[in-house]
Amino acid sequence: MSDTPNGVPYTTLDRLIQDFASRGLVLLSPESLDISPDVHQRVYEKELAAYRDKKPVTPSSIPAVLEVLNAPGLVDACNKLVGENWAIVPFTHNASFTSGPRDQHWHKDDNGPYNGRKQRHHQSVQLEMLYYPQDVRENMGPTATIPYSQYWTYNHEENHDNFAGADHLDFNYQLSGLERQHVSGPDSEYSVEDIVNRNTAHDVRMRDAVTDTGWPLVKQFEAAPLRAGSVLLYSHNTFHRGNHRRDDWRTWPDNPRFMWRFWIYRTSDVVDGIAFPVSWPTDDELTGIDLSNVSDDVTEVWRYNDHWIRTTDAPPPRDTAAKLSPEARQTEAEALFDQLHAKGDDAEPQRVGAAYKLASIGDTAVSTEYLERALYTDRESVRRAATYGLIAVGSDATDVFLEATRSSAKWVRKAGVYGFGDASPLTEEVLSAVTGLLSKDQSVYVRSVAAGSLGCLVRRAVATGEGTDLIPRCVEALIKSLKIEENRPTMDSAQNRSIKFARPTDDSDVCEGGSVTFGQDRFQKVRSAVRENALWSAVIICSHGANLLGDTLEPLIGILRDIVRTDQNVISVGFALDTLTRLATIKQPENQPPEIASLSNNLTEILGESPVRAWESLVRAGLDPTVLTQFSPQT
Repeated sequence: MSDTPNGVPYTTLDRLIQDFASRGLVLLSPESLDISPDVHQRVYEKELAAYRDKKPVTPSSIPAVLEVLNAPGLVDACNKLVGENWAIVPFTHNASFTSGPRDQHWHKDDNGPYNGRKQRHHQSVQLEMLYYPQDVRENMGPTATIPYSQYWTYNHEENHDNFAGADHLDFNYQLSGLERQHVSGPDSEYSVEDIVNRNTAHDVRMRDAVTDTGWPLVKQFEAAPLRAGSVLLYSHNTFHRGNHRRDDWRTWPDNPRFMWRFWIYRTSDVVDGIAFPVSWPTDDELTGIDLSNVSDDVTEVWRYNDHWIRTTDAPPPRDTAAKLSPEARQTEAEALFDQLHAKGDDAEPQRVGAAYKLASIGDTAVSTEYLERALYTDRESVRRAATYGLIAVGSDATDVFLEATRSSAKWVRKAGVYGFGDASPLTEEVLSAVTGLLSKDQSVYVRSVAAGSLGCLVRRAVATGEGTDLIPRCVEALIKSLKIEENRPTMDSAQNRSIKFARPTDDSDVCEGGSVTFGQDRFQKVRSAVRENALWSAVIICSHGANLLGDTLEPLIGILRDIVRTDQNVISVGFALDTLTRLATIKQPENQPPEIASLSNNLTEILGESPVRAWESLVRAGLDPTVLTQFSPQT
């Protein structure tokens, strides 16, 4: 950590990966971004003017924020955590948030575009970036997070409280209407003393929700005080919430606390990365949490994910396990298998820890035998842990995942095709299984996971060089899916209820959540989890250049342009524009195909075929920010 006057200690580059793998949260100083402080001042002043005039706040209306996304220090830090050419999910709250009088409930963000349900990768595939253009004092409603919570969660497959993307610590907080109540400000029922000292019933409820999990190390952490230009990066799986202000409400209009949020995801894996044994500290300087007694159920999860970020590969077996005799190893495996079936939400770290320890027991045959048995358990919490354990085994678990994709149980098929994406090589057999599920499975959830796994498989194939000849067939499968999959009315509009209370239907067993139309007649309140995941994969694949696409290049450009011109789902349009931009700008071959030359020449015209554009995604895709001047603000 680097010391900061009158503030929290910021993360230093040498601690970046280790702290992210363990804590799930790192804090970048304004200086580390390597851009002028003037940028933050310009963002703040423009945002303040828009805030006072009640005008929309977007990257197009405040283009200085795009300079932050291209800041050399930020790009370098994100490259280390999620690989080069990382992308930003379009049109998903990538705009300013202002703190005020209310408390949001503890939740993980919907792990897909805007209230959608997507698999939660333990691997560093998705992270969130919070940017603060002004100083943030401790009483200004700083973002509240729960460090060390990113690897633990709750059931959602048949748990309606968690059906809509965001998972909750205390869903009754929302049900009882507490989120709508003012904790501070002129309409608060609390005394100033209780507000300042964090003694309101809301404060107590928030603290108790964290403590009641029974999980190790978890403790509320408020990111403050921060200096203007600070950036918080945290795992997309970290529990967090919006926080109420505690200062004099009469000063709020003149001193708002702004925050920008962007969802970042991986498009490339490390090639020839280097890892080394990590020694975990006994205390956490940032949060003040005591780490001296943390169990190996937890540190084994950290060890795997630290090693994976550095190498995108599994670490060697645990030292203690490597020294076991075959008999002792079998005895330990049986004990871990029992631990994997521990009951209760508070036992989530024990189950997940047991799965990771089974993965690193020193004999993959033993690992896969016990983890495969657990994969077929009726309990979702056990299946979830077993899936992560098999992923930690690596490519040797491919046969287990292959068999799982043939299961009559859709939740097992979903686990199998998800495991392919996070662990398996791209082979004929794997590709056939994934494309079969993508085209024929009756479950929308299974099809959407299959669509996402294709991008992950290609990402790994490019890094390892294994299976690159199959990439055109991956793209062909995505194109076929995009031709047959249809948008459906968003679940909140179709069911006439808040997205938090949406339920599965005969048409879809996964949350196809709320939507935004930006006031454009062209866009409707429709979504498709499969189409969005297919396009997410297209972004990943096309981040590696046109040369890998073969004969699919022309039809891919064709269907993407059709989506830009006609699709009623703005999220799909955002992904399609991102993909086309990456094809036109990233890894151009010396002998440029005519399709790419035409795409590059007509890119501005293509951008104009949609009434709105996600500039944050496009600039990350390589688009020159000066192109914004050719379009009106707020578009």
